[in-house]
Amino acid sequence: MPETSIACTVNGQQVKRTVPDHRLCRDFLREDLLLTGTKAACEDGMCGSCSVHLDGQVVKSCLLLAVELDGRSVTTIEGLASRELHPVQQAFIDNFGFQCGFCTPGFIMTVAALVRDSPDLTADQVREALVGNICRCTGYTRIVQSCLDAARRTAAVPAPGHG
Repeated sequence: MPETSIACTVNGQQVKRTVPDHRLCRDFLREDLLLTGTKAACEDGMCGSCSVHLDGQVVKSCLLLAVELDGRSVTTIEGLASRELHPVQQAFIDNFGFQCGFCTPGFIMTVAALVRDSPDLTADQVREALVGNICRCTGYTRIVQSCLDAARRTAAVPAPGHG
């Protein structure tokens, strides 16, 4: 079984590993690095539960090979917050934007990138941005409310290097 050595940054930490060439990014994060906030659900990129940031962009880690991380930066749900919860995480809590929580990390990672890039959002824009994320427990009303609240919170905080 062919293997490749990779060096990447995960949640701000340098990581060097040798991984099988066929290993998925999701499995690398969950099994090798024990970052289990990245969920394994649909296995084909349809639900968004495995969403992470790769070089700042939202990707579905079940559609990405671990070897593709070489030289790149990954942020998982565990790395989103610093000392305090990220504004999106807090908005989901305050607005009851989750039930079982299984899909929540994927929603939060998607929304964190969305509000970072476009803090002035409408409900329709949020719904459109979340088409790649599926929640099987709840209606999306509280999720959309959480996203809009997160956008308000994020707009109130200057981006690093911009304030």
